[in-house]
Amino acid sequence: MIAENLISESIPTVTPDEIGSKVLTLMEIFRVSHLPVVVGKDYFGVVSDQEIYDAENFDEKIEKYITPILLQPHVHLNQHIFEVAGVALGCGVSIVPVLGADHSYLGSITRTDLAFKLAELFSSNEPGGIIVLELTDINYSLSQISQIIEGNDARILSLYIHKPSPSSKELDVTIKVNVEDLSGIIQTFARYDYLIKATYMDQSQIKTLIDERYDQFMRYINI
Repeated sequence: MIAENLISESIPTVTPDEIGSKVLTLMEIFRVSHLPVVVGKDYFGVVSDQEIYDAENFDEKIEKYITPILLQPHVHLNQHIFEVAGVALGCGVSIVPVLGADHSYLGSITRTDLAFKLAELFSSNEPGGIIVLELTDINYSLSQISQIIEGNDARILSLYIHKPSPSSKELDVTIKVNVEDLSGIIQTFARYDYLIKATYMDQSQIKTLIDERYDQFMRYINI
C-alpha cells in the first residue's frame, strides 16, 4: 500500500494570507491540528493550531506569525504506508502531505485514515488469536516460527517485531494467526523452548487450556 492510495479528498489547503480564525475553523471542521500551506501547486509546509494560538491574534494573516521556515513533512506518491507512518510519528503531525516528483502538492493523508489502513494491513478485523513471543535477535527465525504455526494447521495473518528499547537485544514478536484456539500452537512453541510473553484468544479457550494443563499436572504427580 503506497501513499498515492491513501490521499484524502477532503483536506483543504491554506495560503499564507488566510487569517488565523479561518484556519482554526477549517482545522476544527476537518478534525486535524495541521493544514498544508500551498500557493498554486507550491508546497511551503504545514501550519499548526498551536502556532496560531501562540500568536494570540486570530484576525491577522498567518504569514505574520508562522515561522519563516515551516515544518515541511511530506512523502512522495510511491512511498510505502510504513514510511508515511514514520513521517507522521517522527514529525508529530496530524496530516502528511503527498508531493509529486517535481515537489508539487497533490494532497494529504490524515492520521486517522492512516490508522485505519494500518489496522487493515495488520488484519485487525480478521478473527483469530494473538501470540507474543519474547526472544533475542540471535534466536529469531521466521522460518521456524512459520513452520510451528503451519504445523498446527494455522497460518500467519500478520507479524511484527518490537524492541522494548533501542539498545535491547530482546525482541517482542507479535503474531496474529487465523485460529482462535491457540492451545496446540502454544504447546509446540513451549516444546521448542520459546518464551511466550502473552496470548490473546477467546476466554473459554484459555479456560480449557488451563484445565487441560491442570489435569496433566495432577496425573503426573499421581504416578
